[in-house]
Amino acid sequence: MSEPIVIMPYRSEWRDEFFVMGGRILAALEGAAIRIDHIGSTSVVGLDAKPVIDIQVSVQSFDSFEAIKNSLSHAGFIYRADNPDLTKRYFREGAGMGRTHIHVREHGSFSEQVSLLFRDYLREHDDEAKEYARMKVELSEIYKENRERYVEGKDPYIWDILRRASRWSQLVGWKPSKPDLY
Repeated sequence: MSEPIVIMPYRSEWRDEFFVMGGRILAALEGAAIRIDHIGSTSVVGLDAKPVIDIQVSVQSFDSFEAIKNSLSHAGFIYRADNPDLTKRYFREGAGMGRTHIHVREHGSFSEQVSLLFRDYLREHDDEAKEYARMKVELSEIYKENRERYVEGKDPYIWDILRRASRWSQLVGWKPSKPDLY
């Protein structure tokens, strides 16, 4: 049985938690990161979320991934080779650290860009963020301990948001903002 899915009201401390963990990652990678960003629901002010800090680390390529893996492992992060998403390399927090998901992606890739677009769109559209939060709470109540079904339930809504975000990006000439850390 997996742990229950808990969606909690936005906490301003999530930003501070990102900077602590992001700073640790930045120091460990010694210049290998092009940018480090706070992504996911905890990065959107006012958005209810699972208390997990998602951090995106953008690197030039995966050609030197062994060195990146060694650096992050030495800093206490746990590499998850079992991650099925081949567009990223995935790490979790180590013992004694706050709940953190680290998504290492190639700079300029679709997966890197779409994560930033999704975040930026929700930051600019409070009504969309509130509706997304409402839907997450509803799904967490339905699928209390079934994380896979919870994620599957979010998928159609996320793609609807991304379609609207794509149109918005064209209207405003969106490009990723300055990195949170670099």
